[in-house]
Amino acid sequence: MSDPDLVLFEKDARGVVTLTLNRPSAFNSLSEALLEALQAALDRAAGDDGVRAVIIAAQGKAFCAGHDLKEMRAEPSLGYYEKLFTQCARMTLSIQKLPVPVIARVHGIATAAGCQLVAMCDLAVAVKEARFAVSGVNLGLFCSAPGVALSRNLLRKFAFEMLVTGDFISAAEAREKGLVNRVVECDQLDAEVDKLVSRIVSKPRVAIALGKALFYRQIEVGIDSAFDDAGRTMACNMMDDAALEGVQAFIDKRAPAWKA
Repeated sequence: MSDPDLVLFEKDARGVVTLTLNRPSAFNSLSEALLEALQAALDRAAGDDGVRAVIIAAQGKAFCAGHDLKEMRAEPSLGYYEKLFTQCARMTLSIQKLPVPVIARVHGIATAAGCQLVAMCDLAVAVKEARFAVSGVNLGLFCSAPGVALSRNLLRKFAFEMLVTGDFISAAEAREKGLVNRVVECDQLDAEVDKLVSRIVSKPRVAIALGKALFYRQIEVGIDSAFDDAGRTMACNMMDDAALEGVQAFIDKRAPAWKA
């Protein structure tokens, strides 16, 4: 059983879920228990049709400092490490598979698997003071799994530079290179996240769900297959009541009356 106190689950009246990493004394490092709790929270959100968006936040000074190195060092076996990294990969892939957008609310450092977590979120908002690194190489451990996420979000050479140097980058650099969407002052973080969420929840859930699934599918295939898949997805979307109402509302020059 996972410890629910390690990830706080809150859902507001709009259907916006906030998952808060709650291991501040360890900089929210991803222990096995925290990975299990975050997986359970993501699965809970995925199974609730009333959820419209998910925010991943954190308590304490750091957003997430990656894997728990003390826990990893305590059991040096190939089988253990393979199981651990498979568990982490499953959790981060769950973010991509959720039918609603997932936003990282980054208020502090995000390193190694913590940087991977930010990269795997669909959107990210960070404070100016936030910093990012995949610093495993400094300990002799190349951040291979974070590299999968980074190489799909950042310019390739910049992602590789981060991986081979282990150097920190600023929030401004992270935005410039594509790791985060927006950078704000500390006192504006919640307002900026809410502004983004409000834009999302004002749209039909079914359109967002179809679009998100297609967005990630088409990235992994050739352009011909991508356009074929996109065409089928748009045709299915067009048959949904939300799209039919939206188009009719445009024709009628009125606001669409979408169902909640």
